[in-house]
Amino acid sequence: MQDAGSQLACEAVAARPGEPVLDLCAGAGGTTLALAAAMQIAGTLIAADTDRARLSRLAPRAARVGALIAQTILLDPGRELEALDAWRGKADAVLVDAPCSGTGTWRRNPEARWRLTAAEGVRFVGFQSRLLGIAGELVRPGGRLVYVVCSLLDAEGPDGIADFLAAHPGWRADPPALPLGTPRGTGIRLTPFHDGTDGFFIARLEKP
Repeated sequence: MQDAGSQLACEAVAARPGEPVLDLCAGAGGTTLALAAAMQIAGTLIAADTDRARLSRLAPRAARVGALIAQTILLDPGRELEALDAWRGKADAVLVDAPCSGTGTWRRNPEARWRLTAAEGVRFVGFQSRLLGIAGELVRPGGRLVYVVCSLLDAEGPDGIADFLAAHPGWRADPPALPLGTPRGTGIRLTPFHDGTDGFFIARLEKP
C-alpha cells in the first residue's frame, strides 16, 4: 500500500499515453505501476534500479495487473549511464524517486531517527546529486525530470534542486499543480501536519 504522497509524486510526472518514460529508481515497482496506469498501458515504460532482488519482483506484479513494462534494467552502481546509454536524450519524462534519509516517514517509523547519522546524510545528498545528473542526460530537449524524496530536510530537497539548476543553465523549474502541499524552494513539500501524508519533497524540471 503506497502513501498518498507517493501517488501525488507520480501525478507530478504527468505521464501520457505514447510517451517514453523512465523510472530511474523503480525498486519493486510501486511508482512504475502508477505510471503505467497513467499511461493507460500505452507507450514505452522503462524501469531501472540497482537492487536485483527488488527489481525482480516488478515483472510478476506488472503481469498481475496487466501493466506493460517495456524493459527492466539492472544498473551497476557507479556505471548507470552505461546501461542506460540507449536512452540518452530520448525520454519524455524521467522520475527520480531517490534514496534518502526517510525523515518523511518518521511518523510511522519514529525509531528511524536514531539510525540517521550526519555522515549518512552527507552520503545521501551526494548520491541524490549524482542521480539528478544521470536523469538529466536521459531527458530529451523539452522533456521533464521529476525528483522526489520522502524527506523533510532541505539539503535533500530544495537545496539539491537549486544546486542542479545552478550547474545546468537553461533548465527551469516547473512546479507541479498538486491538490496538496505547499511551495518549498522551486518545488512542493508535503507534510503529515498540513497534508496528512508522509513528508515528501517533489520538484519538476524542464530541459531546454
